[in-house]
Amino acid sequence: MSTPKSRYEIVKNHIVTAIRAGDYVAGDRLPSEHELVRDLKISRMTVNRALRELADEGYVIRRAGLGSFVAPGRMRGKAIDIVSIRDDLAARGRAWSAEVVEQGMIAAPVDIAAFMETEKPLAFLRVVHFGDGEPVELEERWVNPAIAPDFLTEDYRNTTSTDHLLRVAPVLSAEHTVRAVLPLVGDRVALKIDRHSPCLEITRRTWTGAVPASFARLLYPGDRYELTAQFTNAGQQFKV
Repeated sequence: MSTPKSRYEIVKNHIVTAIRAGDYVAGDRLPSEHELVRDLKISRMTVNRALRELADEGYVIRRAGLGSFVAPGRMRGKAIDIVSIRDDLAARGRAWSAEVVEQGMIAAPVDIAAFMETEKPLAFLRVVHFGDGEPVELEERWVNPAIAPDFLTEDYRNTTSTDHLLRVAPVLSAEHTVRAVLPLVGDRVALKIDRHSPCLEITRRTWTGAVPASFARLLYPGDRYELTAQFTNAGQQFKV
């Protein structure tokens, strides 16, 4: 979080600092609005705005009549945007790292080859992303080498495939499909979860111009990730 500039930001910083210091852990009840008003000597309206924004940002859960509680430490993904997981984690104050499992040219499964409109081998990456050392995402990505010819030369322990692709092949359109799944054996090993742990799977198809650019399967342990979307003109159709 940046240096606070206004009173409600001071309140937000006060609470987030306490959470990060371990003074409060997931599920703990935070001081009430009345207590914060008294201790910080600011208005209740300011405290209310700070707590409302912390809830929107995923730090806090507010329960009517009960108070505000520290939210579980889940990551929050964007349902209608493409954001590097490194940036996602940084926004949550967590350190990103990655372990590359496989990287090379391979023949894609039939359905992915059909989307990519080619039977030729595609650039492929399988990588596990960690937040503070905890596995939070398993990524499998097939990339059109004509769109991103240097895709396989990157060291994905130092950068993310999203950062690379957004730099060399601007996404002009994309499609997300989200569903709940149980992990396969290899997925469980990579994410260090058991076979009963539900996961959130996002499949992402992207195009650069009219040309299919990439197909990604992103798998998240359900207790470590949540998906959000922010939009305007609710009820109107839109494309992403």
